[in-house]
Amino acid sequence: QVQLVESGGGLVQPGGSLRLSCAASGSIFSINAMGWYRQAPGKQRELVAVITSGGSTDYSDSVKGRFTISRDNAKNTVYLQMNSLKPEDTAVYYCNADLLTDWGMPGAYWGQGTQVTVSS
Repeated sequence: QVQLVESGGGLVQPGGSLRLSCAASGSIFSINAMGWYRQAPGKQRELVAVITSGGSTDYSDSVKGRFTISRDNAKNTVYLQMNSLKPEDTAVYYCNADLLTDWGMPGAYWGQGTQVTVSS
């Protein structure tokens, strides 16, 4: 079994900061990449940021300069530091992991999502 557990979401005022965490656990042999997606009400799910096991990162244009993705490979954990938050950042944030299980099965796994609300 593979599980992704997210934490760190909540309510914050515009200009504030939040740090999201996602820990992957279970029968994991290796993780190729981990990332964060978000989905606002009535909108499509979009990729926010991604990081590979080697440390290469990519961000959507809307969050560049404000969000930072990082990871701890030893803990199979990915983080998303969100600064200068805007109301348009309000969404459910989902963690994703592209991995290989101990039994040689590749696949993408998802967390259940954590709500981020930016409002005054």
